[in-house]
Amino acid sequence: MTDPTDTRDTGPRAGTPLWAFLAGVTVIGFTALLVAVLRLDPGPLTELVRTPLFWVLAVLVVLGELRPVMVSSATAVGGTYPSAMFTFAVLLYLGLPVAVLLQAVAVTVNGIATRKAWHRVMFNIAQSTLALTAAAVVIGAFGHAPNPAVPWVPTGDALPAITLAGVAYFATRATLVCGAVALHERRSILRVLRASIGPQALVYAGLLGLAPLVVVVMNHSPGLVPLFVAPLAAVYFTATLSMRRDHQALHDELTGLPNRKMLIVSTEEALAEARHDERVGLFLIDLDRFKEVNDTMGHPVGDRLLQLVAHRLAHSVRPGDVVARLGGDEFAVLLPSIRDAHAAREVAARLRAALTEPVRLEGMSFDLDGSVGIALYPDHAPDFELLLQRADVAMYLAKEGRTGVEIYQPDKDRNSPERLNLLGDLRRALDGRELRLHYQPKVALAGGAVDGVEALLRWHHPVHGAIGPSDFIPLAEQSYLMRQLTAYVVDEALEQAARWWQTGLRVQISVNISARDLLGPALPEQLEAGLARHRLPPAAIQLEVTERILTGEQVYTQETIKALAALGVPLALDDFGTGYSSLIRLQRLAISEVKIDSSFVRRMADSADDDRIVRSIVDLVRSFGLRSVAEGVESETVALRLAEIGCDLGQGWLFCEPMPAADATAWLRERQEREYEYGEEFPQTV
Repeated sequence: MTDPTDTRDTGPRAGTPLWAFLAGVTVIGFTALLVAVLRLDPGPLTELVRTPLFWVLAVLVVLGELRPVMVSSATAVGGTYPSAMFTFAVLLYLGLPVAVLLQAVAVTVNGIATRKAWHRVMFNIAQSTLALTAAAVVIGAFGHAPNPAVPWVPTGDALPAITLAGVAYFATRATLVCGAVALHERRSILRVLRASIGPQALVYAGLLGLAPLVVVVMNHSPGLVPLFVAPLAAVYFTATLSMRRDHQALHDELTGLPNRKMLIVSTEEALAEARHDERVGLFLIDLDRFKEVNDTMGHPVGDRLLQLVAHRLAHSVRPGDVVARLGGDEFAVLLPSIRDAHAAREVAARLRAALTEPVRLEGMSFDLDGSVGIALYPDHAPDFELLLQRADVAMYLAKEGRTGVEIYQPDKDRNSPERLNLLGDLRRALDGRELRLHYQPKVALAGGAVDGVEALLRWHHPVHGAIGPSDFIPLAEQSYLMRQLTAYVVDEALEQAARWWQTGLRVQISVNISARDLLGPALPEQLEAGLARHRLPPAAIQLEVTERILTGEQVYTQETIKALAALGVPLALDDFGTGYSSLIRLQRLAISEVKIDSSFVRRMADSADDDRIVRSIVDLVRSFGLRSVAEGVESETVALRLAEIGCDLGQGWLFCEPMPAADATAWLRERQEREYEYGEEFPQTV
């Protein structure tokens, strides 16, 4: 049977249910062992010890206890020791005292050879003693009392007694060991029994069924007893091959962790046995920066790194939790029982802490990190597939927001029914050209000249009314619609720019694009064709990308950026200061303008820290020869301060709120006429 503490060698904490169970079984088992030994008659025992048969049996029992017959790779099932056949035969032939003594010696030798903790050895001696005692009671009930002085050789009419004794032996061991496993891994004993009984019963039936034949051979030809090792060896190797195939089907070859198939089985069992006051947690973990290590150091180093990560994760969870590898650098952790979302976050934090420990391979030190997504049953999903899908959504949010750990949030799930409906409405709005661009000017802080406008997308839903960009643009970014949406905005902006330029309003229009738009050649091609169609110079439009592009894979965006630079379309960096970009990457990126995030600008008048941050960004941008634009300028005080520290442009409600195309045209014309009236040349952006 399974050892109750396979996953850890540390003893259970005093006072816990597992400690009480192990202590109780150990005390009762050793009491039974003492009583059995005291019943031994020294005379016959001394004579027995002098016979070769005794030592043959002793060697076979000890050897049979060293390595179990594995019939399944499931930890709840474990292995069956061949010593059971010889110990049961000794019980039938020589009685309980000799059987429990030989079994105790064999278990002790096993504990020393495998370096088991003392509490495990004592428990195994106790539970095997109680199982043999239960079998001896059954045999005694049929009127048989074997001992070294009067051995018992069973005949055909003893079949019921032997069968019931074998059942008692197996039932006692199964109950005691599965009870310990269930407490240790915080699982239902019924679940452990279901996993163990079938495979174990077949092996025990074969081993215990051979025990009477061993007795007959011992009685008639003791020298032939070692021949029973041959069928045992055949059973052992057959079971090993079967177990190996089973293990390969349910485990990852590289790390030895359970694979997706085994994770599904484990999750479905946990869901079926979940109690109403507890949750089942499923974590999805994706390693950050693993691809860089793999590409730089090669796949062999990457494989060793994955093995190390697997080891760390497996040793950072509780007994009974399941760590699985789903493929690549993606891992999953199943918590069959977790109290609530707060406890799940604590486990996730422990897992991340284990991952972030520096790794040394090939003489180099690597810093790893991981993003963890959490989904809970029954809060977030009723089955495995939906749990995994929603843990994946949470992991995406953790990676996107750089928070490390996120719990599933329905309102941010691109696959929720509400968001899928909204996505369908957005697709129809794009097809029907129902989305509109509003324009917000960028004004020179020194002089007040208009230097361009930013195009901001607006959507008025026929049922839900105005829907903010923060609600539908992230939805599009997570779907196939993002490139279609970008193409729509670029076309609308170019068309409006053409109208303005043809009437003398040479205003540059800035368009926001996502990092995903830079992953393919479609954007430069679209811009080139649109500029040619409307007969516009490249400077008529400017593209704004968020700072996140600086932290992404430059390899993928480089070709697109080169194509845009060759085309002459200027690039601006939006929301600067909120990310984790490096100065080297900022210097290498072909941008002409940096926009300072409004969260810093708005607080400048009230926060010395934000004032210093904005001043530092302005100085940094100037040192690279770029223009700085402050977003969210809403007060005269802030505008004056920005001009004082050398910021070039401002954008915000102080100057003008975003306007529809017609209103923006009127505003720009009025501004142009006012500048001409005062004798100022209208600023050209080309």
